[in-house]
Parts: sequence; C-alpha cells; structure tokens
Amino acid sequence: MGRLATLVILCLMAATLCGCQGNKNASNATTSPPNARGEEAVKVIVEGGGQFPESLVGTWRAPDEGWEFVFEPNGTISSAVISLGRVRIKPGQTTTVPTITGGQGVFKAGQWSVHYVPVTRELTVKIVLESLRIEMGDNILEGKSTDVFVGTVSQTADAWQTEKTSFPQYTAHTAEHPTFELSADPVYGDVETITFEKVLNR
Repeated sequence: MGRLATLVILCLMAATLCGCQGNKNASNATTSPPNARGEEAVKVIVEGGGQFPESLVGTWRAPDEGWEFVFEPNGTISSAVISLGRVRIKPGQTTTVPTITGGQGVFKAGQWSVHYVPVTRELTVKIVLESLRIEMGDNILEGKSTDVFVGTVSQTADAWQTEKTSFPQYTAHTAEHPTFELSADPVYGDVETITFEKVLNR
C-alpha cells in the first residue's frame, strides 16, 4: 500500500473515536492518575533562567490540523488535543475513550517538554505518546509516536508558526493486512508546517 492508503487507514481509525474530549464529550473520557516514575510529566526550560512568559499562557489551537495545547503559568502543558482522533490527553497519564464501534481508544502519554528562548521567541514543544491502541471492530491500530513542534511566536504573542516533525511507529491489523507497518523515517520523520493561534487566556 502507498501513502494514500496509509492515510485512509489512519483516518478510518481516527474517525471511530467519539469526538474531541474537550467539550460536550468530556464525560466519555477517563484519565488515569499521574504516573509514579518520579519524573516530571512536563519538563520546562526557559533559556537564561527566566520565567515562562505570561503572554504565552493559555490555549493555543490549530483547528484544521486538530492540535491544541493548554499552557499553564509555569510553562507546563496541562492538556493537549492530538490530531489522531482529536482526543484530549494529559502528560504522563493514560486516557481511554470509546469508539463508535463499541471498542476503545487508549492513549498513554509519556514525558513532554517545553523549551522557550526569550531572545528569539522560539518555542519548542515535544509530545510523546508511549503507546496507543484504537479498536475499530475487528481492526486495530497500535504503536507509539513523538511529535516535535519548533517555531517562533509572533511579537504580539497571538500566533505561533511551527514546523512539526512527527515520528509515528504504528502497526495496523486488518483482515486484509494482518500486520501493516505505518511508521515514518526514524531519522527525518514526517514534516509539515502548522500555525497555532492563541484562542484563550488563562
């Protein structure tokens, strides 16, 4: 199968999830307690040792691509909506959502990171999914992924244009293809440009 077929499989899997858990479907999602591995759920670094800018605190959204980040005053990300299924997840926690076929989508988030350079206004966010599993009838998508967003925040702090590099390692299990790999190049990943807009202050 080519890239188009790969995208079709991913879209079919994602479409089985019961919507974004940020609003009316919030009751459909369950989230486990924070992990107990002793590591920070979100590692925040501000170059020069300063504070995370208040102007960046709040909700940043790229609706067309399905991504959203909620930045807290200390620079951590309290939750994110990911593009696959537009599911809201929390760092270091496992989120389970129902699918329209009666199965489940299970997303286990790893440690995330935020890095900000005040001089250049460059903001970098790394989102790690340690594992995911989406059931669509007899079909299953499972694996893990890492997404890295790097870009400059506008002077007015209302837009953040990023280059996103994704490193998905997915395996689809279907009747036609019992084991079909859907992974990106482990070195270069999949790259696209995404612009976030600030839609809500804390």
